Amino acid sequence: MLKVALTGGIGSGKSTVCVLFADLGVAIIDADVIARQLVAPGQPALAQLVDCFGQSIINTDGRLNRAGLRERVFADPEQKQLLNAIMHPLVYAEIAEQVSQLQTVYCIIAIPLLVESENPYIVDRVLVVDCSEAAQLQRVLSRDQISEAQAQAIIASQASRQQRLARADDVIDNSTTPEQLAEQVKSLHNSYLLLATARTPSA
Repeated sequence: MLKVALTGGIGSGKSTVCVLFADLGVAIIDADVIARQLVAPGQPALAQLVDCFGQSIINTDGRLNRAGLRERVFADPEQKQLLNAIMHPLVYAEIAEQVSQLQTVYCIIAIPLLVESENPYIVDRVLVVDCSEAAQLQRVLSRDQISEAQAQAIIASQASRQQRLARADDVIDNSTTPEQLAEQVKSLHNSYLLLATARTPSA
């Protein structure tokens, strides 16, 4: 199976692109969804986070205070490293498990922090959803309940646009119209089908 990692900075439009691929019948595995599932109440990962960061990261309903933890680790690189050391191996293990269950010729694996990760999951191609930092900032501010300073800090903490593009096998330009974005996805979908078919041994 052809494994395509989809990545991009916050506010670049990764979720929109995933929806477009899903509408074409492509299997989508989302690292963010997996991460949220792993820290649900009662899950071992949540207990590990409490051991590392303290009971203060838990809301009164027993759920992880994701916003509070995010703000905390962005303010302290060492704590961010601790969080990644706990979560990344668990997320990648679950990705591998989900991929092993698929019966499709290719899949999209959305991994927002692919470039930043120290132990990246092995994929066949890297697809970067690209846009300017100004567009990222505008989208984050219109979507999330955070200040401009917080949004800029998140963007600055991630890999740079240049670093992501250097890793890319394929690029989607998300500074275009919705119609042009959909056309780019359709074109890549057809390319991935051809690549996947070429990789599949004949019977």
